[in-house]
Amino acid sequence: MSSEKPALTFADHVRARSTDDHVAILFDDESLTYREWCSGVASRSAMWLDILRSRPEGSSPHIGVLLENTPEFTMWLGVAAVTGSVIVGINPTRRGAELARDISHTSCQIVVTESSQVELLEGLDLGVADGGVMVVESDDYAQALAGYIGASLPTAQECPVNPTDTFLLLFTSGTSGAPKAVITSHQRLNFVAQSMNMIIALTPEDTTYICMPLFHSNALFTAWAPSLVYGSTIALRRKFSASEFLNDVRKFGATYFNYVGKPLTYILATPEHEDDRDNPLRRGFGNEGSEIDLLRFAERFDCKLTDGYGQTETGASIVRVPNMPTGSLGVAAQATITVRDPATNQECPRAIFDTEGRLMNSEEATGEIVNGGGGTFEGYWNNAAANNERIRDGAYWTGDLAYRDENGFFYFAGRSADWMRVDGENFAGAPIERILMRHPDVILAAVYGIPDFDMGDRVMAALQVQPGTTFDIGEFAEFLRAQPDLGPKWIPSFIQIVEEFPMTPSNKVIKRELVLRRWHEVERNDDVQLWWRPSKEIAFSQFTRVEATELRAKFAANNRGALLD
Repeated sequence: MSSEKPALTFADHVRARSTDDHVAILFDDESLTYREWCSGVASRSAMWLDILRSRPEGSSPHIGVLLENTPEFTMWLGVAAVTGSVIVGINPTRRGAELARDISHTSCQIVVTESSQVELLEGLDLGVADGGVMVVESDDYAQALAGYIGASLPTAQECPVNPTDTFLLLFTSGTSGAPKAVITSHQRLNFVAQSMNMIIALTPEDTTYICMPLFHSNALFTAWAPSLVYGSTIALRRKFSASEFLNDVRKFGATYFNYVGKPLTYILATPEHEDDRDNPLRRGFGNEGSEIDLLRFAERFDCKLTDGYGQTETGASIVRVPNMPTGSLGVAAQATITVRDPATNQECPRAIFDTEGRLMNSEEATGEIVNGGGGTFEGYWNNAAANNERIRDGAYWTGDLAYRDENGFFYFAGRSADWMRVDGENFAGAPIERILMRHPDVILAAVYGIPDFDMGDRVMAALQVQPGTTFDIGEFAEFLRAQPDLGPKWIPSFIQIVEEFPMTPSNKVIKRELVLRRWHEVERNDDVQLWWRPSKEIAFSQFTRVEATELRAKFAANNRGALLD
């Protein structure tokens, strides 16, 4: 007889909390115990199962969730767990046909949303979810739910759930511009939660502060899942706010939080106070935090941060270690992770640095981060082509470029020109290009990511306009503001007018050259037509040598000057 314990699912984790009177959720001035939270999950589960029974046999049990960080979002996660269904995290920064495509592509039967988001869905073709939009503050929702109050959680016999069953579909971007839905099973999320807790060691005495969006893997993998598994309290904020961060931490008694790099910068930009260290935070976990920000945050708030490299696909992990070199991501979590040349499938030579720390063999040392063991990637929903691109020769190819030194430390070198990462979100340039080319004066647009001075990327657009056209940047800004499907993170930070593009023999723009040019042409040529958007406002100003010099200084101050070489 086998002595192995059966693998746990998130249905098991939810049911384990059904009689737990420890506080589960803190939100605004609300407080729910785990017992109360499970009661809410139970009533919604009963309602959802009735909805599902009304659908044609064989319908995918997929629930689209278009909500900010609210208790409702977490309850619907619980619903999917105990009913063997799938949560599809819907990104509210998507717009128009792109948003509709996300919902229809993943076969959502319903979309659970709220009054602040529902107008994003108006007039869209949602596929099988048409007519299935549920607004959680509405009277209709309350009346529908009222008939199920007092229901019990479905049992394992009523709704059997296997560890290999899909639990989440979380979007990332694809090379064609259409996002890919990453499959996450119960067993993969359980593995992630357990691995996370080896780092952050949560207990029921901890309170996890979640202000990163719950539709994203960062919040689900590093905060929600381990908190549920280990019985910690979860404090929610609808949206991230740098100015309210410390107030929330104190109000909720938060001992742990998750992050992506940019918010750390925003928090550190708030005015300092003598009592900043007087707070309950003890640890944080995230990715893409700059070394300077990690040190500044720890010193200012007396909170240890652990920064790691990873992806929604969890195909490869790189971890930080003590005394690692400046600028390094860390070392591979598994020996099977290397840097390979995509053209030859061979491991790249190790990086060679001069006495100034400059990389001497960039071209031969830089390649793609690859996990020869395949990692825990489980594939993309209904996208065989993307699966074949990601898994080649039995290895997982991340799409991220890096080089590795003789001691095994990895250094991030960027992404392919079609990819960019802004404020913790990956996306491709093709959908943005299509929007920019709606302008009557634009012949061709190329959109690509260039490094930001603190972390991640900024969006840059090169435009070829009609001959004889006088480009009006103010009018173009008005045009951008009028585009309903231009998500806030898609708005270019830099716009340059070019006479012609570097092209391949097959007439494709060579974006790699544009990425290397970035904004540097203004340092050599006063006639370059280049504008930038230094703030979040859609307002552009001329980018000159003066701005270029100041921006270079910011890169140097953040130990990212090598990215401009």
